[in-house]
Amino acid sequence: MPEIEEIEPLIAVVDFHHARGPEIELWVGVAEDVDPAADNDWSLLPFMALTDGAHASTEDFSYFTLTQTATSSRPATSLFGISCTRQLDANKLKHRSADITRSTVQKAVVIIISQPYRFSQLRESLSAVTAAWFAQEDFSDVEILKRFQESLSHNLHNLHIEEQDQNQYIGLSLREMIHDFKHQTLVLFKCCLLQPKMLFFGSRCERLCMMQFALISLIPGLICNLQDCADPALDQYSQNISKATSLKTSERRSLLAYMGLPLQIFGKGSFFGPYTPLQQLDILADYGTKSYIVGSTNSLLLQQKDKYSDILVNLDEKMVNITSTSLRTALSLPAADRRWIDFLTQTVQDTWDPANPDRPHTMGYAGSEEFIRLQFEEYLLALLSSVSYHNHLSSLRTTVQLQSSTHTPEEDPSLEFNSDFIHAWKETSNYALFTSLTSESSLFDIIEAKHPTAGGLSVEDVQRRLAQQVAELHLDERVREGRETLGKHLAMGRERFGQLGNKIWADIEAMREGQRTRASEESSTSAHARQSDGAGSEGEGGKISGSGRYAWPSRAQAPDLTQVQASAKDASAKAGAYLSSWGSWARDKGKEWQEKRTTSPAAQSPPKTPINNTTSAAQHENSQSILSSTGSQHSGKGRLSGELVADKARRWSSRLKKPEKGSSSTADSVDPTELSSESAKSPKNTSTEC
Repeated sequence: MPEIEEIEPLIAVVDFHHARGPEIELWVGVAEDVDPAADNDWSLLPFMALTDGAHASTEDFSYFTLTQTATSSRPATSLFGISCTRQLDANKLKHRSADITRSTVQKAVVIIISQPYRFSQLRESLSAVTAAWFAQEDFSDVEILKRFQESLSHNLHNLHIEEQDQNQYIGLSLREMIHDFKHQTLVLFKCCLLQPKMLFFGSRCERLCMMQFALISLIPGLICNLQDCADPALDQYSQNISKATSLKTSERRSLLAYMGLPLQIFGKGSFFGPYTPLQQLDILADYGTKSYIVGSTNSLLLQQKDKYSDILVNLDEKMVNITSTSLRTALSLPAADRRWIDFLTQTVQDTWDPANPDRPHTMGYAGSEEFIRLQFEEYLLALLSSVSYHNHLSSLRTTVQLQSSTHTPEEDPSLEFNSDFIHAWKETSNYALFTSLTSESSLFDIIEAKHPTAGGLSVEDVQRRLAQQVAELHLDERVREGRETLGKHLAMGRERFGQLGNKIWADIEAMREGQRTRASEESSTSAHARQSDGAGSEGEGGKISGSGRYAWPSRAQAPDLTQVQASAKDASAKAGAYLSSWGSWARDKGKEWQEKRTTSPAAQSPPKTPINNTTSAAQHENSQSILSSTGSQHSGKGRLSGELVADKARRWSSRLKKPEKGSSSTADSVDPTELSSESAKSPKNTSTEC
């Protein structure tokens, strides 16, 4: 493998200015007349160090790549940066400059090194130093940063290759990635080999960057050979790499080199940016950029995912979206791949510890980080060996001119890895480099050309696949969420109903209390009105009171029955006296008529039928009895008016005045003149008697 020239680690401080935005404030351990940002054209370094949304958290980390320009003594290469961002209340500063106009001060301490595998050691040290520098509350004192730069340079130079192999993967949690994405982890791994445009999105910058480093670390040896990843124009690895001529099976590095590893997915036309700001999108849209793996925390890229990505990995929603149809076909997992990744996923699930995701709860080897890496290494070696055997069969078919070009999975083990994927992988630049490094080597003689979980589709595979699909539907979670939502709505409904019932009951009680208050006020008012009735009130029933106001009668006051009974008795007495006067007048008139008929001479009147005195007397008695009964009835009831009684009396008097039937003599009849004079006098007498 080509050697990478080590550089002195650089430390910079990036400040956020309210008017100019992010800018480099100072370089630590660098001469005053030297500016690495200007020498290497790092104009985007401040935007990479201060990420979008970093102000929303107390502490945040960003990982990015930079290009070191070529000099007369060395070619252009890639450098790697890590920044720790913190913020402080401006009122706590001991020396506040005039440029500080906002309530908070936001700064980032940046470390730039040549190898990314040392991030695992630098992350904790950088966090502690940055926190101590902010705790001073005086940014003009950078002595702690200078001491940190000196110790950092000394420690990195003493790091050996063996220590690199042991510590290069610290901090990259594969267990968490498999737990979140399950079988899609294998999809992402195979997608890296096809070198498409991969876009990672997440709101947490550190998790976003670490997930990308964890994914590329699954290719053995790649994380130590990223010297061409910062710019699509870099291609030093393929020019300097040489083919392995010997093999020591007892040495892992020798075995990996002989198998053509690492597969260099970042070469000519490829780019790697764990955190890529929006100011760097022109590199992604450049014609020379064929593939990349980038990450962003800005949601604007989600709106243009079809333009900037063939596959989108959303870490917040734990979702993988493949937009390319051909890529979706190539990344379809066959039965053997499903069986293999399901076994790995189940192992992680069985040993999962929510309190410590990096380690199995059994503290054993199964399910650990090293276990997962060796499983992917075995899978990749089997893939390379199977493809090598497939190429060998193809060469034999061309030489012998076989009639049939189809093979079964037992004859061609590469079919277990999906033939569409093999076909798409052969068109990539990393496959071309792999072929050039292993062209004359029989890899299937070193590693068995067979899928780790080879075999036909079985009942267990179908059951596992169905269980996996049911688990992907998240039915239990949806039912639980629905039950929780229903419970919340029911509890809220009961609470609102209780509040409504309490309010209605309170309104009813208030209404009752108001009615009782009004009734007491009205009763007191009516009592006061009755007391003051003689002082100026014209009576009850709502007449004008002595004060000149209208006095409404109380609705709660009971009627006075004594006055009603007295009025009824008075009316009955008057009606009885009125009828008695009419009865006496009728008797007198009857006697006068009788006397006139008996005293009149016979010569003057022709003979006539004598009047039946008995009948006449009976009629008078009948009329008197009727009048008496009528008068007594009216007297008892006391409700007939005087006009009704007078009308009845007039009708009975007119009947008495009529002549007897059969009387034809005019002399026996009553004189009309006399009757009219008598009837004219009768009202006066009646009124007088009444």
